[in-house]
Amino acid sequence: MVKKKKLVRSNKGTLAGICTGIAEYLELDPALIKFVFWCFLLATGMLPGIIAYLIGLAIIPKE
Repeated sequence: MVKKKKLVRSNKGTLAGICTGIAEYLELDPALIKFVFWCFLLATGMLPGIIAYLIGLAIIPKE
């Protein structure tokens, strides 16, 4: 039987656990997800990344 994965904010995260939760869901290193997120922040001028993070904070449930 296959266990169904669920995207949740991790308790192990630095701020709200969004990047760590995404990394656990995708089975990747959290540092890689955080690096990609920071690159996205810098490339888009911060505001779209902050908005995306706040949306994730609102819609991804806590672990």
